Amino acid sequence: MSEWLVTTDWLASHLGDAKLAVLDCSWYLPDSGKQAIDDFRRGHIPTARFIDLSAVSDPDSPYVNMLPSAELWAREIGRLGIDNETTVIVYDAGYVSARLWWMFRVFGHDKVRILDGGLRKWVAEGRPVEAGDPEEATPAAFETVLQPGRVVDVEAVRAALDSGVTVVDARTAARFEGTEGSGYPGVASGHMPNAVNTPWAKFFDPANNFAFVDADTAAKVFADAKVDVSGPVITTCGSGVTAAILGFMIERAGNPDWKLYDGSWHEWGQREDTPKRSAAAPKA
Repeated sequence: MSEWLVTTDWLASHLGDAKLAVLDCSWYLPDSGKQAIDDFRRGHIPTARFIDLSAVSDPDSPYVNMLPSAELWAREIGRLGIDNETTVIVYDAGYVSARLWWMFRVFGHDKVRILDGGLRKWVAEGRPVEAGDPEEATPAAFETVLQPGRVVDVEAVRAALDSGVTVVDARTAARFEGTEGSGYPGVASGHMPNAVNTPWAKFFDPANNFAFVDADTAAKVFADAKVDVSGPVITTCGSGVTAAILGFMIERAGNPDWKLYDGSWHEWGQREDTPKRSAAAPKA
């Protein structure tokens, strides 16, 4: 185990350990027409439990995937049999693990690691999978200790854009430029003025079963995009999910001074008082 990541070899040798919880956090955009729990039922890592991103997001917010209350988080995490002494390994088959890694840390739980390469690497290596519904866990008591300075709101982002603080957007170039749909019904594409685009997919290595690239490669990706990640950084994306990938890579490169804009484009793109740019209407 290394800081924030575990390998498939490590997990294979520790499955079933006491005080270890493996969480499948797979998730799809609403317009995909798919449900991640169906994938889980078809095949998941043995002993894994399923965590639904929607179930641990704020149900009362008009914006998707927003951080929940500390009470909701504690209840849902405890329901999965996780307490404050549990080491949590999160995985998925795409890009959601970093979001859960960030959420656990926001609520004061640093005993969380991401499975490098996730389910794709696990399956590609011929490791065992199980089918069926998630097993019921014995509920546990999980206490939250909310950590300040990990999340920013729309006003903080507005001030950052005006003052020159780095704001980096993880969405695809097409969504950033406004030439492709946002992935959310009723939310247009485009980007914030002065934000810089660094698509999240650049931080995964398809030649290594989509494991994370190393810190040196990540630094080059940021440099090639002309993104200064040496000082304070705000990360954003479509709904606060892939923004966590950018933060994860910034932190791996040695800079913990980053914050995530939780509302991301789902909020910014719908508000009438936020400036927007797109390839079709650069001064809109």
